Amino acid sequence: MEPEADKLIIENLNKNLSDQDEYPATMKLHARCISIIGEMWNAKGAVGTSTIGSSEAIQLGGLAMKKRWQAKMKEQGRDASRPNIVMGNNAQVALEKFARYFDVECRLIPVSAESHYCLDIKKAAAACDENTIGVYVILGSTYTGHFEDVEGMAKELDRIQEEKGLDIPIHVDAASGGFVAPFAFPKLKWAFDLPRVKSINTSGHKYGLVYAGIGWVLWKSEEYLPKELIFTLTYLGDVEQTYTLNFSRPACFMIAQYYNFVRLGRQGYTSIIQNDLENARVLSMALEESSYFDIVSDMHRTKGVFGYGPKTHLDSIREAVAGITEYNAALPVVAFKLTDRFKAENPHVKQAAVSTLLRTRGWIVPNYALPPAMDDIEILRIVVRESFSQELVDTVVTDLIWATETLAASESSFDIDILIRKHDPVADAQKLDHHTGSSTGPKGRQC
Repeated sequence: MEPEADKLIIENLNKNLSDQDEYPATMKLHARCISIIGEMWNAKGAVGTSTIGSSEAIQLGGLAMKKRWQAKMKEQGRDASRPNIVMGNNAQVALEKFARYFDVECRLIPVSAESHYCLDIKKAAAACDENTIGVYVILGSTYTGHFEDVEGMAKELDRIQEEKGLDIPIHVDAASGGFVAPFAFPKLKWAFDLPRVKSINTSGHKYGLVYAGIGWVLWKSEEYLPKELIFTLTYLGDVEQTYTLNFSRPACFMIAQYYNFVRLGRQGYTSIIQNDLENARVLSMALEESSYFDIVSDMHRTKGVFGYGPKTHLDSIREAVAGITEYNAALPVVAFKLTDRFKAENPHVKQAAVSTLLRTRGWIVPNYALPPAMDDIEILRIVVRESFSQELVDTVVTDLIWATETLAASESSFDIDILIRKHDPVADAQKLDHHTGSSTGPKGRQC
C-alpha cells in the first residue's frame, strides 16, 4: 500500500474494532465501507460486517443459510437434523471447513473440462433437495481463476422452485472476484441484482488491495441475517451489536480499506484491475506463443470461447465478430501446463521441476493437480497483481522458457530429482517431523 496508508495503519494499531464506545469514529468508517461495498454489489439496503478475512466471512454466510433453513423446517414441522450444502469440488478449503465445523453435509460436485474446471450448475441442481440450505457459488476459482456461473445457477434454482417448491438461496464466495467483477465486468450478473443471491463475501487483502487481516460479508437485507446470529452487548459502556465469530479484532485494516475507497475510487480500482487483466492476457498469449504451454485458464480468450484444444469453426467466428474486445469474465490468473507434445518429446521432464527451477530465479509458481476427477492434469499458476508490471511479464516468460529448455536439455530425470530434493523448502520442513539429531536440536512441523 502507499506510504500514507502504512502510516495510517501504524497510527491505528491500538484501535479495537469491537470497542465501539471507545472508538466511535471507527464504526462510522465501518458503516461507510458497508455502504460502498453494498452499492458496488447492487444492493441499496445491504447489511454486513468486516471480518478477520474471507474465511470467517464464509462461515457467517453459511451459518445464516443454515439458521434460516432450520427456522423454515421447524415452522413446517419437519426434520431439521440433516442439512446439506452444495459446492464444486474446486472449492477453497474455507468452504469445506464450514460444512465440517458446523455439521452440514458437504455435497461436492465433480468438475470437468466442460464445466471449465469449476461448478457444473446442472449437476449442482440435481444434488439439491429439501435439506439443502444453499449453494456456494465461487466468483474466481482458486485453481484457474474462472468465474462460476452465478446467473445460470440462479436460473436452475428458480426452475427447482417452480417444479418442487424448494426455495434454495445462493451465497457467492467472491473472495477475489468481489473486487474484480464490479470494475472489469460491470454488465456481469452475479451479485444482489439476482434475487436468488442472498449473501456475498470478499477479501480485502486480495484485489481489495489491503494487507491481510480484513474480509467482508454482506446480506442483501436484514431479512437474510437471522436474529440468532446477532448478540447485543452492554458491558463495554454502550449498547452494541455483534455477529462475527471473532470479537476483538484490529480496526487498522478496516481503516486501510476505507482509505483505498477514498483514495482510489471507482476510477482508480477500474484502472488497476483492468491493467492486471491486460498483463495477465499478455502473459497468457506469450506462453501460448512459446509452443511449450497450454493455457488452462480462459481469461485471455474471446467471450464464449473456452479450452486449450484446437479452435472450432464457431470459435473462430466468435473471435472475428468480437474482434477480441470482449473477453471471458475471470480473475487475472494464468493457469497453464506443458503441452502433450512437449511431454511426449521430453518424457524425462517433470512439470513440478519447472516450478522448482524457477525458484532459483526468485519466482514462486506453484504446480498442483486440478480437483478430483480432473486430477490427472497438473497446472502451474501465476496470479497477476497490481505490482506485476509488463516488464515482469517479460521476465517471467523468459525465465519460464529458460527453465523448460534447461530441463529438456538434461539427459535424464535423475538430475531433476536431485534439484528438487535440494531446493524444496516444503520437503525440508517435513523432514523436521522425523528429526533424529540431538535432543537439543530444533524440532517442529509444518502447519
